Amino acid sequence: LGLLALLTFWLNSTVQGPLSKRDGSTRHDPDYWVENFYARRLGPDGLPQHTLAAVKLEHFPDDDTSHLTRPHFTAMNEQTSPVHIQAQQGLVSSNGEEVYFTSGVEVKREAGAEKDWLTIHTDYLHITPDQEIARTHKAVTIKTPAALITAIGMEFNHRTQTVKLLSRVKGHYEKPKH
Repeated sequence: LGLLALLTFWLNSTVQGPLSKRDGSTRHDPDYWVENFYARRLGPDGLPQHTLAAVKLEHFPDDDTSHLTRPHFTAMNEQTSPVHIQAQQGLVSSNGEEVYFTSGVEVKREAGAEKDWLTIHTDYLHITPDQEIARTHKAVTIKTPAALITAIGMEFNHRTQTVKLLSRVKGHYEKPKH
């Protein structure tokens, strides 16, 4: 009878699986938030590489992410014009190496010595700040003084100042009047 009880207990424990914790670790609640958040990353030479600002930052301990309200990211380097990225929402990965922008994303590259201004509109943008690359698989609209381009998917490299369009590319170009 004891052997039957032990076998029943063992069978029940293997079928049921582990009990869930009741310590709050499965909840997705912020443990802190910062209003008017601003952070600047400096390069080895002491010059700013990029900044990240937001109206509000909320940190979530369960997945160690930070959610941003109205984020504004600025990428800078000595060789190229600054690039500004704004959106309604954003998310910073747990290691801080990736930033995701959603809802009303706007990218603006200022005019420089050899490049005209450029704006990009999309609903989603994934950036890797240390690599200076921004990607999306969503629809994009790109405007310059001479062109209007639409596409699905894009990769923007800030170091090389190149934009790679992935599919369904349509454009209208008018030669600038100089």
